[in-house]
Amino acid sequence: MPQSWPSLPLAQWQDTKDTLQLYTQIVGKIRMVLAPPEPQWAHVTLYVTSRGLTTSPMPYHGETFQIDFDFIAHKLIVNKSDGKVGSLNLEARSVARFYECVMSLLADLRISVHITPMPQEVPDPIAFTNDTTHSSYSAEYVHRFWHVLSLIDSTFKRHRAPFRGRHSPVHFFWGGFDLAYTRHTGKPASPPPNANFLYRTSMDVEEIYSGFWPGDARFPEPALACYVYPKPPDIERRVLRPSTAFWNAQLGLFIVRYEDIRTAQSPEDAILEFLSSSYEECASCAGWDRAVLG
Repeated sequence: MPQSWPSLPLAQWQDTKDTLQLYTQIVGKIRMVLAPPEPQWAHVTLYVTSRGLTTSPMPYHGETFQIDFDFIAHKLIVNKSDGKVGSLNLEARSVARFYECVMSLLADLRISVHITPMPQEVPDPIAFTNDTTHSSYSAEYVHRFWHVLSLIDSTFKRHRAPFRGRHSPVHFFWGGFDLAYTRHTGKPASPPPNANFLYRTSMDVEEIYSGFWPGDARFPEPALACYVYPKPPDIERRVLRPSTAFWNAQLGLFIVRYEDIRTAQSPEDAILEFLSSSYEECASCAGWDRAVLG
């Protein structure tokens, strides 16, 4: 039987989503400190697994360790290359308490990492050490979110496979809380005027981004999205497939609602149609050499 794609209404798990985003930022910042820097912040991302999200192995004093979110057993697990393992339950606790527990767990495993305690890309940020506001954890909706991520991750990888140019893995950005895949021409680009440090060091090449995020205040429902940078003239006039895709002027990108995807006859085919048509239209409008890149 075809795989069932669960619903993910943001309003039903907004508090949990906001808390989980901050949990992933704490773990993601650990990877950011330890991993060798890569262009477009590729070294900071997490990756979807068959049980949740992972940092993948990180170097530490001649050894490696990785941190995994297990959204089936609802545990955070640290595995070291020397065989030591530590874990803590994922449950309703404040971000401040989660931060304390993660650092204590690492200390028990003889791992010492210092991270910047301020979250990124969230409204009204509170230092992890002081955040007693965010403390929600709905195991049901966290599992749903991971289930959706795993289905979309596999589909994105099908779209990614034939591209011959420089491109990113399919990875999860804990800042924007989005599953992302980006293609590049290899040519430099000027970052947006007055861009902050994050954008100055990420949007410095030509790119076509595809992603999925569960929604936020700007667009309060889960959706898939695509944009091309630098933005070519009249890109918003391009018509994408499926027919439910549209240009969102506020965000400056193409969107197709996840609800329209999951209720399609074949959600996987609908995603692939959106990804392929958005790439075709964006690459064509931006003058990419598709004979070389694919």
